[in-house]
Amino acid sequence: MEIKSYLNTQRLLVEAAFDSYIPKAAGDFKEHIEAMRYSLLAGGKRVRPILCLASARTVGGTHIDDQDVLPVACALECIHTYSLIHDDLPAMDDDDLRRGKATNHVLYGEAGAILAGDGLLTWAFDLLCNSEHGNLTADKKLAITHCIARAAGSYGMVGGQALDIASENTQFPFGTLQTIHKSKTGALITASVVSGAIAADADRNQLHALEQYGNQIGLAFQIVDDLLNATGTTEQLGKAAGSDAELGKATYPAYFGIDETRTRARNAVKEAKNCLLGFDDKAEPLRQLADYIYTRSH
Repeated sequence: MEIKSYLNTQRLLVEAAFDSYIPKAAGDFKEHIEAMRYSLLAGGKRVRPILCLASARTVGGTHIDDQDVLPVACALECIHTYSLIHDDLPAMDDDDLRRGKATNHVLYGEAGAILAGDGLLTWAFDLLCNSEHGNLTADKKLAITHCIARAAGSYGMVGGQALDIASENTQFPFGTLQTIHKSKTGALITASVVSGAIAADADRNQLHALEQYGNQIGLAFQIVDDLLNATGTTEQLGKAAGSDAELGKATYPAYFGIDETRTRARNAVKEAKNCLLGFDDKAEPLRQLADYIYTRSH
């Protein structure tokens, strides 16, 4: 399997689903929906929906229908995109660039950006619950919705972001750094893996192994983000480089330095792949996604 080709194929699959699931910018709410679509369709790696699909196939193989899992995958990306819109706001990280393009509030104003994020977050749960999309049972939809809601909320992504802001320019302990990374980034990544597994009828042992895999790649993803912010360029990243240091963010490079941070990212990827030892070749995309997360350049 060639990972770049795989990622591109899966990205196109997800983006085609967006086009059919997300409202068109027309009618009374045209500008609001246009703002939602602007950020959602502005590009990106689509790591979370791809992880969801790959996890489902790891458990279900050819018996799992992508059309059943795609609404879940797209909901995850809607939530992720909403978080980016809000992260970029002047009251948060105050960024003017995202994925090499103007951030949402630069084009649509702060109020428009806040509402675009709110719209994407709410639309995600419409996708998860809508009986017109896919054929997952009500029990599966309920379990997946609960999993994602917990990961996105006050004990996950939102709570992690709040702690991240509260820790700026402070002498933070390592435990705080761990909590920020596990919550702000790791929680939704883990939920992406677990929700795909639930959709494919994973048993208890499979769910546990895939949850641990998700925890480790979520940690690796955020550590690598920290590294790239410290060592990359704005052109390479598509957003402002060096912003973490300027804002006094709690990051691995700030705590450990560059070399030790690289080692910790590499170890997290190794641990993630060890979690997949009980799975057969259907887990190969997850193994290669773990390596990709470590080696990516943006």
